[in-house]
Amino acid sequence: MLQSTPFPTDVAGTVNSDSTERRVALITGITGQDGSYLTEFLLEKGYTVHGLIRRSSSFNTGRLSHLYADPHQEPRMILHYGDLTDSTNLVHLVVKVQPTEVYNLGAQSHVKVSFDMAEYTADVDGLGTLRLLDAIRTAGLAHKVKFYQASTSELYGKVVETPQSETTPFYPRSPYGVAKQYAYWIVVNYRESYGMKACNGILFNHESPRRGATFVTRKITQAVANIYLGKQACLYLGNINAKRDWGHARDYVEGMWRMLQQDEPEDYVLATGETHTVRSFVEKAFKVVGVDIVWEGEHEDEVGRDAATGAIRVRIDPRYYRPAEVELLLGDPSKAERKLGWKRTVDFDGLVKEMVESDLESLGGDLKALEQSLKKVEKVIKTRKDVAGGLPVARAAGRDM
Repeated sequence: MLQSTPFPTDVAGTVNSDSTERRVALITGITGQDGSYLTEFLLEKGYTVHGLIRRSSSFNTGRLSHLYADPHQEPRMILHYGDLTDSTNLVHLVVKVQPTEVYNLGAQSHVKVSFDMAEYTADVDGLGTLRLLDAIRTAGLAHKVKFYQASTSELYGKVVETPQSETTPFYPRSPYGVAKQYAYWIVVNYRESYGMKACNGILFNHESPRRGATFVTRKITQAVANIYLGKQACLYLGNINAKRDWGHARDYVEGMWRMLQQDEPEDYVLATGETHTVRSFVEKAFKVVGVDIVWEGEHEDEVGRDAATGAIRVRIDPRYYRPAEVELLLGDPSKAERKLGWKRTVDFDGLVKEMVESDLESLGGDLKALEQSLKKVEKVIKTRKDVAGGLPVARAAGRDM
């Protein structure tokens, strides 16, 4: 709600020169999915959290509204206007905040959009990282601040080996991936050249109910909820055969923090070690609302039908194809599991279910009624199987009742 939306303030809190007694984090991209989960996590750890947000004529802090505190009451989450394209602003902010940890999550992070906005993506995602590193050095904090860079599995692109690990060569297939590769190597270079405590987290796809609606997973779960509630007829997608390693963002932000608690900075892959197709994500999402999807046709003419009603629920739209596709991503998280003690806690089915149910609830759906309806469907199916002597019969739809 607008009245509870956090806003930037000049309150910077008390600065203690002894960094061992202070836990102050500066987060770029704080208003995004990862930024909001990381802020919650760090606040629970006792940190004061400063966040960089871009000026906007509309509110862009919805994911943080539940963490808002009156700026006149010494809040532990403080927001500041700024941008990764503004070097002067970054230097001023780092000097003012005196952070002990910096998490650079800010980016133009949509792969498809990066083809349309290649120069901007390079400026923010690539040079923005350089500006922030130089701001830390300019502030005289190069040997005091621990720096986390949000790298990405899109670095691997046209993969040269599977699964992908910290030693797998990069082959990015988008302006976003190329920009992130520059950011990755400038972090490594500054670590080796200036002794900065900087590391890269190569995170494979991580989703949640807070994922932006233009990303394919959230696009799917929102469409499923809308279709179930009668507000949408069909979902349009691009390459449904692309394979991704999907985890939950809440698990991954803990991994970010664990990286910065190590004595020596290193780069780590965070992943589930499983890969699933977009097609499978669609099937799992519809299954949450009791709909089985069957596929017909090939290529651009392929459609996904509701097995019970025959209604077409999924179509292919070539407009959503990327100019250069990444077909398979599968991460090897063994180093992070071994050295950080990190491991994902939410499996693929649990992730999809949480996202669909969250979208249903946000759209006014009744989760209890859905659960009762699905139980009735299961009971009808079981009864019909019993009558048929245990032989499979056509699926009974909840709409039969």
